[in-house]
Amino acid sequence: MADLCPGILWSILWFLALIFLGWPIAFLLAWIYIFLLPFGACIDPIKDICEAILKVIKLPFTFAENMINMKPLF
Repeated sequence: MADLCPGILWSILWFLALIFLGWPIAFLLAWIYIFLLPFGACIDPIKDICEAILKVIKLPFTFAENMINMKPLF
């Protein structure tokens, strides 16, 4: 039982990070990504920017994986 407690605390911290950081940032950048994506077809630097934004949009997925696996925050 004592081994499970730190994992549950880490999961709670990951959940809070997901709610207060991951989702708001991903929602904001998703709009920018959707706006820039068509221009990435003809402008190469924008394509690279879109790839970088997509990695940030995947933050909620990373936070959720870490929450399920009960990984330490740092």
